[in-house]
Amino acid sequence: MPRAIRIHQYGGPEVLSLEEFATGSPKPKQLRIRQTAIGVNFIDTYHRTGLYPLKLPSGLGVEAAGVVVEAGSKVTGVAVGDRVAYVDSTPGSYVEERVIDANRVVKLPDEISDQQAAALMLKGLTAWFLLRRCYRARKNDPIVLHSATGGVGLIALQWATALGAKVIAVVGSDAKAALAREYGAAEVIVSTREDLVARVREITKKRGVPVVYDGVGKDTFLASLDCLKPRGLMVSFGNASGPVPPFSALELSKRGSLYLTRPTLFHYIAKASDRARGARELFEIVSSGKVKVRIGQTYSLLNAAQAHRDLEARRTIGSTLLIP
Repeated sequence: MPRAIRIHQYGGPEVLSLEEFATGSPKPKQLRIRQTAIGVNFIDTYHRTGLYPLKLPSGLGVEAAGVVVEAGSKVTGVAVGDRVAYVDSTPGSYVEERVIDANRVVKLPDEISDQQAAALMLKGLTAWFLLRRCYRARKNDPIVLHSATGGVGLIALQWATALGAKVIAVVGSDAKAALAREYGAAEVIVSTREDLVARVREITKKRGVPVVYDGVGKDTFLASLDCLKPRGLMVSFGNASGPVPPFSALELSKRGSLYLTRPTLFHYIAKASDRARGARELFEIVSSGKVKVRIGQTYSLLNAAQAHRDLEARRTIGSTLLIP
């Protein structure tokens, strides 16, 4: 029988349990996929800890790639044998096989491998909506990007650079600083030994930046606001250090009539047409060579707990995959 990682209670990585389960057959508009690569993301840790509550017991994981092994009677456009990938708001991708609605998958072009796709669907589409829909990064824009060598960060760094933006990459170590420069950062700030706000003001000649992309959350939120120029946009899209605590909206006013958004990918790909558009633009930029997918580490499905430990300890670089 296929195996899956499931949780029966919230907690640390130790709550992850490898279990056998019956996949079942797809309904008329569904597919059964034999998965070949699974993406690991911070949102998986939020589900595991209960920061984003689930109905327990539950699976984990929101993105994967694989091969269609069975198609429902009313499925069109996708056939048995096709390579596909998906990102889905319902956790459950940490599995060897999965049944999923056909309208949630995209077919993979020949030039995109299964492992690339599993590393791209959540992280790459997140970079897409951040840079192309949330705030359209433009030529010569100075932008601040936190966690610039993480899964989302490396993709967004390269994509923004390809668009001509001047990325101020924020990282946690000298090794990651070197990697950020290798992937196109115009400037790099090592947050563990440099003052973020002072360095951004120095780099921008005290003007500040039009946008900050911040997936860190609590630890960097107020400093990120202080990096913005008047009427700048704060994009708080993650909680790697914990959720941002409540604060007064007057903080936005006194810092220059700032804008704040707390977006999530699934609102930007709620329509199948938006999902398809994002995937098309993502695959095109990767196929062009302007964005390279760095898979920093892979683990077996059995070692999913270790993948979570390494991710939360900031020991990972680029994207992390589970291989069923």
